[in-house]
Amino acid sequence: MSLDDLLQGVRTRDWEALDSGTLRLAIVGLGWWTRKQAIPAIQSSKFCEATVAVSSSHEKADETVAATPTITTGLTYDEFIEGEATDEYDAVYICTPNALHLPYAVAAAEHDKAVLCEKPVEATLERAEELVDVTEDIPLMVAYRMHTDPQVRLMRDLVAEGAIGEPVAVHGHIGQQMLDVVSGDPDQWRLNPDLAGYGATVMDLGIYPLNTTRFVLGADPVSVTAQMHSEDEAFRNVPDQHATFTVQFDDGTYAACTSSQHSHRSGHLRLVGTEGELVLEPTFLGESPQILTYRTLDGREVELNDGRREVFTDEMTEEFDYFADHVLREEPLTPDGDHALVDMRALAAIYEAAETGREISLDSL
Repeated sequence: MSLDDLLQGVRTRDWEALDSGTLRLAIVGLGWWTRKQAIPAIQSSKFCEATVAVSSSHEKADETVAATPTITTGLTYDEFIEGEATDEYDAVYICTPNALHLPYAVAAAEHDKAVLCEKPVEATLERAEELVDVTEDIPLMVAYRMHTDPQVRLMRDLVAEGAIGEPVAVHGHIGQQMLDVVSGDPDQWRLNPDLAGYGATVMDLGIYPLNTTRFVLGADPVSVTAQMHSEDEAFRNVPDQHATFTVQFDDGTYAACTSSQHSHRSGHLRLVGTEGELVLEPTFLGESPQILTYRTLDGREVELNDGRREVFTDEMTEEFDYFADHVLREEPLTPDGDHALVDMRALAAIYEAAETGREISLDSL
């Protein structure tokens, strides 16, 4: 496809090949993201249907059953692990705290069910490696929703087409007021290292510019530097209320990224090349309209408005339908576990770099 063709508008579902079919999902973890974003996205999808809700208690699971017409069965975590109601779902969506992904992925593998696991894939590199290993014989996809965002896919195609020349630098930012947006309670899992992993901000937010840059460039990180700090009492147990990190990629591109769990709600991704630049803003956090701007050295500027008003739901719907399309057609899934492990090495390196003040090579981990 030519550059001019790409600039005619945002293309959607270049991956879709399924004519019909339904993938029934067991939803493991019923926090705010699942209830407010994931389940509505599944309800809007073409190929997915939520049929089983899994939570810490029957009471919580049954609340979701009552609120969701397609969900007919509520299970506790123990019942899910023990294999109850496996005939009522085909695949599993895991959206628990990071450090709880592994046991439910193990159970899904034992029940021979495909898995869509939220990012990051686990709390630490070691646990992530174990999760990827135990799911080797089932389809595993990690829920990087930006991979199925039409604007991000267009950015990737424009870079591949040479629209900005050779990529030189990337600037990425994501920030929010976590205690306002997610929960006002500081006693939550994102601020608990035993559940969140290395930290609260880069693990939860910084992974977006990191991974989206990988996807758009088709490149992987080789080394990182980082600085981070926490100043408010609510963040006393994590090192990264605010964070900045740089990433060197294997294609020679450098990225400078910032993330914060206590800042103005905003996000952007800017790719600068030898002959132009691409800017996506706002992005990552669901604001709309999401504008992709293309600028060239000769003064050309094109703005592409994706026209969406519920970006989170749209991105998640695309992600769920991509997952179903590929599972039902028995096609390989991306991003897979090996892809996610590269991010986990980068995350471990970023936190080590911040702690030691040194540049950390991913090969050293």
